[in-house]
Amino acid sequence: MGRAKENLRTLTVSWEMAEGSSVGNVSRASEQADYSHFISLPLAVHPGLVEKLQNFQNSILGNLDSSQDLGIDKSIFINPKTFHLTVLMLKLWNEERVAAAAEVLQKVSPKVMKALKDRPISIRLKGLDCMRGSVSEACVLYTPVEEIGGEGRLMRACQVIIDAYVKAGLVLQKDACRKLKLHGTVMNVKFRKRTVRTRKIGSFDAHDIFEQYGSEEWGEYVIGEAHLSQRFKYDRSGYYHRCASIPFP
Repeated sequence: MGRAKENLRTLTVSWEMAEGSSVGNVSRASEQADYSHFISLPLAVHPGLVEKLQNFQNSILGNLDSSQDLGIDKSIFINPKTFHLTVLMLKLWNEERVAAAAEVLQKVSPKVMKALKDRPISIRLKGLDCMRGSVSEACVLYTPVEEIGGEGRLMRACQVIIDAYVKAGLVLQKDACRKLKLHGTVMNVKFRKRTVRTRKIGSFDAHDIFEQYGSEEWGEYVIGEAHLSQRFKYDRSGYYHRCASIPFP
């Protein structure tokens, strides 16, 4: 929780220093500040999936010495209790913007339901892929997302949410123009805790991981809601702190 407060304090200070200055200064302050919140589709609500992700981590780390030689350590794995799909990243630098973001999510709920055609939505997670880099120099490993039924309802619902936040002026221009790619991150070098041993390692060798899990069937899961989640702060379940949420059919 301390990091969450510090992050919000940094955002607020950056904004207050720029507020009253030129539009350019405000824009630069926004660009430099870290993301504080995001719209998430929680998947950690499924105990079976959490268990599979934990087993995946334990399996890879089973031979710890070998893993470290490949640039792999426990810190670059996502915490299974926080597993999710990201719809949109947000920089909410004061409580007013957090409240505004929560209100946007509540108000867009009927349109989201319509985009989903008032029917439950499920996804299939299968295999692994690299977001950046190559298999031998991987930075982000994720499991691709496939909507069961292939109607495109989930992507339409996500776009409805994104459009609502853009219209409310809560999204940076670069994020508003970014094409959405739903994916479930399982490993990311940005999570890495720096040590003397890992200070210069910016990627990891994922060959063995792909050989073992490249075609893994992670399962099919219902997406039950969308959250306005706060980074670096967690609820009792272990998932990101929920500032607001809307149900899916």
